[in-house]
Amino acid sequence: MFLALASAPALPAASPSVLLAAVYRRLDAACPALDVTPVEPSTVPGQGWFDGAELACREDFLNAWLERHVRQIRVREAHEPRPDVVASRALHGYLWTAAVLHAGPWYLQRRVPRLRPRDLRLSRTGEAYQVVPAAFACLPDDPAAGRPGVRVLPGVEALRAELRAAVADHVRPLLAAMGPRLRRGPRALWGMVGDDLVSALWYLGRMHGDEARGVQEAEAVLPRALAPYPGGAAFRRLVTRDGREHPTRTRLGCCLYYAIRPAEACATCPRTDDAERVRRIEEGC
Repeated sequence: MFLALASAPALPAASPSVLLAAVYRRLDAACPALDVTPVEPSTVPGQGWFDGAELACREDFLNAWLERHVRQIRVREAHEPRPDVVASRALHGYLWTAAVLHAGPWYLQRRVPRLRPRDLRLSRTGEAYQVVPAAFACLPDDPAAGRPGVRVLPGVEALRAELRAAVADHVRPLLAAMGPRLRRGPRALWGMVGDDLVSALWYLGRMHGDEARGVQEAEAVLPRALAPYPGGAAFRRLVTRDGREHPTRTRLGCCLYYAIRPAEACATCPRTDDAERVRRIEEGC
């Protein structure tokens, strides 16, 4: 006769914020260009931080943020930047980080977080970020489906649409605040957002050892112009002398780095022709 063993008590299901915090720690460890720490929603920002909502709504915070970038460009580049160049470089950094923090859970776990502007905090003195994870959307077969704070979508295309919408909703207030400083219209600004969403997925692929998958994910998320994004990922391939193919694309919105270093425009800048791109690939630049 066998005695029935008492079943172990069930562990409480992890909340969406705990699940997202775990993936953000993975992203921080895997992505050298990302410096992010997940924090509890109850954590009060210290004096050395402000958030995306404050940047969009308070001109004094926005001015302080841009002034830090002025000092950074002076020190790093030995260059006195124009105000629109400062604004473009600062916005590009924020957009790319916001894109990675939305696209990272999608890439790794097919989960799309909803980060409000106040959920992304920026250091006043450096390039570090804090993120306050909360709710996310997922597919029906996700183990987290059905938990409070988790929205279930019917399929992968719906989740891709959610990723596009989540990024757009997060950055929209900051675009409105910074548009006049960049001296660009809505199409150019949303072109920057789309570029950084594509760049984030491409980067995630490279950092996880599968650039081809990163390119495929970007092409699937932005296969063409889908409002408010004015264009798709639009990758093409370059062939180096060894016969290997390498993905490249041309940005729709410019980060204006060429205005700081004219001879060193970004690899995806419209000013960088394919011959120069091939040269950089072959030389490992």
